[in-house]
Amino acid sequence: MTSPRPEYSVRTVAVGTAGVAQAFKRALVSQCHPNMLLAILLPFVIALLGALLLLWLFWTPLTGWLNMQASEWEFVNDADAWMLGVGLFSLKLYLVPIVAVIILLPLSGILGLAIAAIFVMPLVLRHVSAREYVSVDRQGRNATAYSVWNAIWVSCVFAAGWLLTLPLWLVPPVGILLSIFWWAFAFSRMMRVDAIVEHASPQERAILLKRHNTGFWVIGLVCALLNLLPPAWIILPVYAGLVNAHYGLEALRRLREERVIEA
Repeated sequence: MTSPRPEYSVRTVAVGTAGVAQAFKRALVSQCHPNMLLAILLPFVIALLGALLLLWLFWTPLTGWLNMQASEWEFVNDADAWMLGVGLFSLKLYLVPIVAVIILLPLSGILGLAIAAIFVMPLVLRHVSAREYVSVDRQGRNATAYSVWNAIWVSCVFAAGWLLTLPLWLVPPVGILLSIFWWAFAFSRMMRVDAIVEHASPQERAILLKRHNTGFWVIGLVCALLNLLPPAWIILPVYAGLVNAHYGLEALRRLREERVIEA
């Protein structure tokens, strides 16, 4: 038996770290292509329509429920009374709408991301694979079903986690950290599967997701930080897909090269 190579894991980490930066650079170039600029419209329009629908259906009952809850919070009542007493505005008048937006807006955002994962990622993969990954054969099975299931469970976990941790937003720094965490989770877990599901076999997919878990999380974290800037919301669903596609397909190409060398 041959002894395991001690430099293997170190080499893998190095390749993964460099691959993240390379993926962002390649995705930026790909994003400027007319086809990818047009692809931005679908998730953006879906997210916008989803936001309008959620506001239309849930704004009145949600704000009514929040007003009722806020009236039972003693510290909110005390702060509201103090602000009115010194001639300032009513805290509840602005607090309730802000909380309602914090609840509803991310739900429309995760809907747009799910649409991008299911319907836009195949376009992204066709675009990048035809130009930069021609040698990477498609060996995936049940890609559409796997992609839909992944989008559903990630969206459900995101929505449940976002709502359950919302009370922690009362501690100011925690709100920003939670927003970054949940969006990093969404960008990472949603896109990593779709990036390789059409090209990688089930065995290759398992290896890639385990070996490059950190790299995919770094991509998700960077996208989550960009998500703090509202103008980035327009392009992020497609751009994040491009980054994950470049990273995943490059990792798959390297994996197959390693197997050829070992054979």
